[in-house]
Amino acid sequence: MSESAVQQQTSEAFQPRLDSGEVTLTPAAEAKMAELFTDTDDGLEAIRIFVSGGGCGGMTYGMTFTDRRTDYDCVLQANGFDVYVDAVALNFLRGVEIDFVDRPMGASFVFNNVFAATGGSGTCGACGASGGGCGA
Repeated sequence: MSESAVQQQTSEAFQPRLDSGEVTLTPAAEAKMAELFTDTDDGLEAIRIFVSGGGCGGMTYGMTFTDRRTDYDCVLQANGFDVYVDAVALNFLRGVEIDFVDRPMGASFVFNNVFAATGGSGTCGACGASGGGCGA
C-alpha cells in the first residue's frame, strides 16, 4: 500500500467525536444552525466553532461555515449538519453550551459557560469582547 493511501486511510479512520457535555447545543441553537446550514450553498460540510485571542477576558468565540474537516477536528453530529471543533479550540470550549436567543436588541448565538474549562466564572469584567456570558 502506498504512503498516500495509508495516510488517507488513517485520516478517514480518525474521526473523533465530541463526548457528551464537551460542547452542547440548546434546541434553539440547533434549530437555528440547521436552518442556516440548509440555506447555505452546496459544498459546505459543517459549521466550525472557533476560538481566537482578544479582549480583556482572553478569548473570542465564533462560528463559520466550512467545506472541509482537518485531521485535528472533533465532530459533533447534530440534526442535519455536523459541527467541527479543532483540538486546540476544544481545550477552551469544554463545557460550553451554545444557545440562540432573540432579544429586543437582536438575535444571536450565545456561548454560555465558556470559561468552565479554565476554571473561570463564565462572565467577564466589562469590555464585552470575550464573547461568552457578557451581557447575557
